[in-house]
Amino acid sequence: MTDYRFRPVVADDLPLLRIWLTTPAVARWWPDPDAQYAGLVEDLDGDAMTMLIVSHRGRPFAYLQHANAHGWGDFTRGLPADARALDAFIGEPDMVGIGHGSAFLRVAALDLHRRYSALMIDPAPDNLQAIRAYHKAGFRGEAIVDTPDGPARLMTFAG
Repeated sequence: MTDYRFRPVVADDLPLLRIWLTTPAVARWWPDPDAQYAGLVEDLDGDAMTMLIVSHRGRPFAYLQHANAHGWGDFTRGLPADARALDAFIGEPDMVGIGHGSAFLRVAALDLHRRYSALMIDPAPDNLQAIRAYHKAGFRGEAIVDTPDGPARLMTFAG
């Protein structure tokens, strides 16, 4: 049994997500909080992105999203047709840097991998904290690829 729970984002979560987007740890990698927030609002109204609030022992602390990987650019060309692209952040500052990122991503990836043949995540090459967390969660990959947001390290879930 895990202490992590995942539930769909609802409109009532938007004020919390707006706050999280302004925290230094999130804004560093998700720049321009207003534009990021507008994107989340747009995604909430669509059906292409699965948006989740992550809670630990009942406390919401992180955001996880996943969508078809092939909507993100040519760098996903070699992935299976059903591949999912993940992205996440920890919004509560006191929960950063203590192992929650790798733990909840592993739980989520194991569940998603039952439904999809491939999972990918693409941190910025200099986001070493995220890369370590993703590696610990079971993602592997060294290739640097060009994405619409700039260079990224392409990592796929190895289980």
